[in-house]
Amino acid sequence: MYQIIEVKTKSDIKEFLQLPVKLYKNEKNWIRPLDKDIEEVFDPLRNKLFRDGECTRWILKNEKNETSGRVAAFIDKKTAANNERPTGGLGFFECINDNTAAFLLFDTCKLWLSERGMLAMDGPVNFGDRDRWWGLLVEGFYEPNYCMPYNFLYYRYLFEEYGFRNYFNQFTFHRLVNRENVSPEVLYKAERIAKNPDYSFEHFNKNDKKRFTGDFRTIYNKGWAKFSGVKPISAIHVQALFKSIEPILDPELIWYTYFKGEPVAFLIMIPEINQIIRHLNGSLGDGIN
Repeated sequence: MYQIIEVKTKSDIKEFLQLPVKLYKNEKNWIRPLDKDIEEVFDPLRNKLFRDGECTRWILKNEKNETSGRVAAFIDKKTAANNERPTGGLGFFECINDNTAAFLLFDTCKLWLSERGMLAMDGPVNFGDRDRWWGLLVEGFYEPNYCMPYNFLYYRYLFEEYGFRNYFNQFTFHRLVNRENVSPEVLYKAERIAKNPDYSFEHFNKNDKKRFTGDFRTIYNKGWAKFSGVKPISAIHVQALFKSIEPILDPELIWYTYFKGEPVAFLIMIPEINQIIRHLNGSLGDGIN
């Protein structure tokens, strides 16, 4: 017998955050995220999607009063209105390998969303942008990048047994950074473009931040905003993004490409801070442990 409890108290929040610690204690590749990075999603003062949306979350207790699962549900009203069928989101799912427990969590989200006019449920997703906590890991169980999901393989079967179906694939790639791993064809094209006077290349310059953040926005919106599910990015959003990575930003790891003076491409590399976060036990000294 399981009991669903809506997360409202500090004790509930602690249980929500601690459940993955218990579940993944023997998973050598799992890295505990920072508590504050999770809690920002559920903070109306820090998550702008609360302006046009709402969310809640639950923990699942067994008959021994032990937390066995967790989940969150959310509605972004602007996104829902743009779908043929109003669609809500489910995310932050963690659970023991038990269909009854998992299905109760899914049913709770389904009921909450349907009561708010939603006709479909997408998950696991985030109450935020796709660069964090988005998707279900089904292969390649390496150490996760910062704010990327990591879960058990059996989660896939819990979702599919309930009725979820794959909508699209999302990939993360890694490779060694050295010339020997670059194909001759790519090297040839790179050298040819480098010799073309119409192209120029610049590192990010903190002293000219306004220009570079503006160029980022131009490239992003022309290259990505035309795709389904990807919204144009605003100037304010770009500024906030660069401010968030400023503590770890290395200008020499960021390149911009210009064609006849117009911005056409960028490459942003940032240090993989999860290799530091893995030693912090979820907190920078201000979290909930």
